[in-house]
Amino acid sequence: MADRPASATALDRHRELNTDQDAVDAVRKRIADAGVEYVYYQSVTLGGRAVGKVVPAVHLLRNLERGVQLHRSVVADIQTDRNGNLLGGGARAAEFTALPDLDTFAVLPWDTSVGRFYCRLYEPAHRPECGGQPYAADVRGNLIRRHREFTARTGLVLRSGCEPETTWTGPGLEAAHRPDASPAYRVEMLERNRPIFQRVMTYGRALGLDMIEGDYEDPGQLELNWMYDRAELTADRLITFRQICRQVARELGVKASFMPKPATGVMGNGCHHNISLWRGERNVLVEPGRSELHLSEEGRHALGGILAHAAGAMAVMGSTVNSYKRFWDTGLFAPEKIDWGMDDKTCTVRLSANGRLELKLPDAMVNPYLSHAVLLAVICDGLENRIDPGPPQGAGDGSWDRFPALPGTLGEALTAFGADAVVRGGLTEEVAALHHACKADEWARFCAAVTDWEHRTYAEDTP
Repeated sequence: MADRPASATALDRHRELNTDQDAVDAVRKRIADAGVEYVYYQSVTLGGRAVGKVVPAVHLLRNLERGVQLHRSVVADIQTDRNGNLLGGGARAAEFTALPDLDTFAVLPWDTSVGRFYCRLYEPAHRPECGGQPYAADVRGNLIRRHREFTARTGLVLRSGCEPETTWTGPGLEAAHRPDASPAYRVEMLERNRPIFQRVMTYGRALGLDMIEGDYEDPGQLELNWMYDRAELTADRLITFRQICRQVARELGVKASFMPKPATGVMGNGCHHNISLWRGERNVLVEPGRSELHLSEEGRHALGGILAHAAGAMAVMGSTVNSYKRFWDTGLFAPEKIDWGMDDKTCTVRLSANGRLELKLPDAMVNPYLSHAVLLAVICDGLENRIDPGPPQGAGDGSWDRFPALPGTLGEALTAFGADAVVRGGLTEEVAALHHACKADEWARFCAAVTDWEHRTYAEDTP
């Protein structure tokens, strides 16, 4: 509104932060010291892709206050549905303002003439009905807000660490091994991939990822991990990690794929989320003084919320048609039902160590802002309603019918997503609706496509 005070909108409050002289001077010094000439102002789409604009660094002060403008269909990856309708807003839809977060500035280690910011998104100030308010389809901004609300409501902070698996292919990366054996964890395989992991880890450290370990897990598959942190920081770092992998692939002339199931009979590319809940400096999943593997009462209720809503969350955790091939290919450590266990790698959720729950549903193409926002919502529901997760696998009656079945396809997952108000409530109404629309269109396109498998099975088969 025209008479709104200057500090009344979220956009104006963000602008005030971006004009803090000490913070601005610190960024300007980093730019000058590194010789940065260009800056990416990037945000993240519903599909987990980094998008934005590049601006000469000399315009830093202008962009810290004004940001950059992009058409709102960008958040849906500028895609049309099967009827030709532009998802996320038609051609005449208003733009949004992407305003950088000062504390996310980094210099790209592979070209120090380029820097980058992560941005949060706002309705442009000139819109009379909503100007300056957070853009409802901003997945990154939504997670930041939801985490603050979660902490205000529960007194807890969600910390997480991701285990992104990536398939690397190219000359010299072929894995030779016995047909009845796996090349997993072999140092020889790490040696073949040494240029890859060295460069990824080096770039990761330069961009704020505290790289802690890595291993070779299946033909072509590397898992490179970094230290856990607050959920929104882990989400930023996962996007950064994927950008690093793409850059390393370009430099080395190989390919990096995050496809959840690259081939039948090999491990899928997961992105397990390892989560813990903290009240101050205490991890509330652990009971003080107990050393045996266990889960506190508060932790049990948080776990109960995760399991109770696992089916509804699958459209976020496994967001592609290909995601569900991980669960159909049996015997490869992907869960087959919604359950939990004490250090049991076959379960949906594994208590892998005291104070840490490992959720195995997310895959390598997950949007971490959506997955963590959903986790905040379902954990909160579990805590408030004291949801019982039941006994761990191997310790109860073995029936395990207390939770819905794990969706077997993206179509089934979308049905469960539409029926779960708690999961959808972890997202804004606009994000939930747009995510459903994009994925329903993806499922419809797949259902209409004739595949190679169908040709092999039916093309020359005589009824």
